[in-house]
Amino acid sequence: MSQETLAEKCLVTRQSISKWEMDISLPETEKLLELSRIFGVTIDVLLKDELLVDGVKEKKSCGKLFTNENEGIYEGLLIKESIDNEEILDCLNVNKIELWKTKYFPRYWTAITFSSNIIDLPEKFSKALINDENKGGRWFVDFKKNNIKYIVFRGLILKYTIGNIEEKNNVIEKCRSQGIPDCQMNWSE
Repeated sequence: MSQETLAEKCLVTRQSISKWEMDISLPETEKLLELSRIFGVTIDVLLKDELLVDGVKEKKSCGKLFTNENEGIYEGLLIKESIDNEEILDCLNVNKIELWKTKYFPRYWTAITFSSNIIDLPEKFSKALINDENKGGRWFVDFKKNNIKYIVFRGLILKYTIGNIEEKNNVIEKCRSQGIPDCQMNWSE
C-alpha cells in the first residue's frame, strides 16, 4: 500500500505516514486503532520494533477486489443474460458457472455463482441490470453480505436483515410491485 493510499485511509498527510515509518513520530491512539483495523493486526504488533511471524496467510484477491475482511463479502447468483454491461463481471470472483435451460427468454441462462469484496456492489448492479421487455423484462439479482439479503433491480436496491420477517415481507411486496411473480422470490438466505 502506498503512503498516499494509507494517508487517505487514516485521514492524515503522506508526510505523517513517512514519519511513522521512520520512527520520527508515533500515531495518535485513534490512528493506531485505524491502522490495526486496516492491517488486521493488534496494536501491540504495530508498536513492536521486531515482529515474529509464526505463519503465512494466503490472500487470493488483490487490487481493487481487496478490502478489510471484517467488512464481509457479497455472495450470490447472477444470470449473465440479465446484464447489459459486462463490466460488472470484473467486480466478481466467479465460483461456479452453470447453463440452465428455461421456459423463459432467453431459452438458456448462464448462472454465475459469485463472491465479491467490492463495497458498492449493489450500486454497480443497479446500473448493469436489464429493464427491457424485449430483453426478458425486469431482471434482478439476489445476493447477501453477512446477514443482509440484497435484491437489486436496475435503479432499485432492496435489502432486509435475514430472519426479520417484517423486513422480508416489505421487500417481497416491493418485488411484486416490480412485476416479479412469487415463484421467483424463493431466493436462498
